[in-house]
Amino acid sequence: MRKLAVALFFATLSGILAAQTPRPEPPTTLKGVLLEQLRTTHNAQDWFASGNTAIAGLTADQARWADGKGNHSVGQLTYHLVFWNKRALMQFKGEKPAQFDGNNDETFNNFTPAQWNDLAKQYDQVMTEWEKAVEAADDATIAKNASLIAHVGAHNAYHIGQIVFVRKEQGSWDPSKGVK
Repeated sequence: MRKLAVALFFATLSGILAAQTPRPEPPTTLKGVLLEQLRTTHNAQDWFASGNTAIAGLTADQARWADGKGNHSVGQLTYHLVFWNKRALMQFKGEKPAQFDGNNDETFNNFTPAQWNDLAKQYDQVMTEWEKAVEAADDATIAKNASLIAHVGAHNAYHIGQIVFVRKEQGSWDPSKGVK
């Protein structure tokens, strides 16, 4: 009984402290919501680890590691994200992406450990470019491309979750980097 009372006390105290910690106001515009999605999959910690956090601190060998069960490595997942984020950004800007034969396996399997450090920088760069492009866009452009931008955010979040899972399986994930 005493343990239950102590547990309830700390749970209540934790709730009070959390309620006292001001959270930023949620965005109220379509542009704001979409930018929030892009930022949380880039470098803003929120409901899940950001992309930059998920890939930070890995060596090329760690980025190459796969579990042997057919799952992708962190490097493959990051390569895939960079590939699709660049193509979608080009589409958003009205540019024509390079020809693609539609073989999605290539968007994972063309990763090599030698490109790891550059690839991590490319992820940060393309996400920064996405945010700048959305910030600069007018409301009509945002409305026209809202589904594209939302899918970019959802796609990134999905694969960031996979990256964190792979790192946990590998033993290279620092739990203090996750959601608090």
